[in-house]
Amino acid sequence: MRQYSADLTPPWKKPKPVPEVAAEPGLVVEEPGTGFCGAVIRCEAGTVTLEDRFGKHRVFPMEPRGFLLEGRAVTLVRPAPGGPARPARTASGSVAVPGARARVARAGRIYVEGRHDAELVEKVWGDDLRIEGVVVEYLEGVDDLPSIVSEFAPGPDARLGVLVDHLVPGSKEWRIAQSVTSEHALVVGHPYIDIWEAVKPSSLGIRAWPRVPRGQDWKTGVCRALGWPENTGAAWQRILSGVHSYKDLEPELLGRVEELIDFVTAP
Repeated sequence: MRQYSADLTPPWKKPKPVPEVAAEPGLVVEEPGTGFCGAVIRCEAGTVTLEDRFGKHRVFPMEPRGFLLEGRAVTLVRPAPGGPARPARTASGSVAVPGARARVARAGRIYVEGRHDAELVEKVWGDDLRIEGVVVEYLEGVDDLPSIVSEFAPGPDARLGVLVDHLVPGSKEWRIAQSVTSEHALVVGHPYIDIWEAVKPSSLGIRAWPRVPRGQDWKTGVCRALGWPENTGAAWQRILSGVHSYKDLEPELLGRVEELIDFVTAP
């Protein structure tokens, strides 16, 4: 007597098998139902925990065909005991490329408003920028931004990205940014009065950034309110030493810098 399968689903309606991938720490996947994308940080009891670039954690069940890896459906499975170690990551959260040589600098540039801004971008994104061949230069201010952009003459092979402090609707910085109209230049910014505020207070051991009355120099006012010596150079070094990775920065800055890097390096 012939034996028949209990599964009467026609072959053309059966889902195609997808590869099983070990949920090794550091593996970057996307959960299609929510669009959450992040790196695996732990795998336990049929679930996997992902961490996105802003440090946010989400726990998902490891269901068949439950994730996308480089755009393709996969089934995550628990890694074998004694699997490979978690890959090293740069301060920006990218997977590190050991031994990678810096790329020859592109014609495109990223301009940031102030030396402190440039130092912070270098500390967190420096490894990524060298691999991409992107040079960061600092501006003394944005008052002359339209003429600076005109002098740079951005084009398809030399895009220009600009990061501006306190870029909020109605501000002086916002009006200046609106005057830059080149399709090969992108001006973005964060809402903070100064780049200092883009560092999370918790990373510096303070409860919050103090409010400084109008008319006072903001950095000096911060030092006074926090009981720090009124030496803004020393204060900045203290702040910068508290930044170890992207997790120490506010999302409003992270997203804008990533946007500029993507813009300048776009084919």
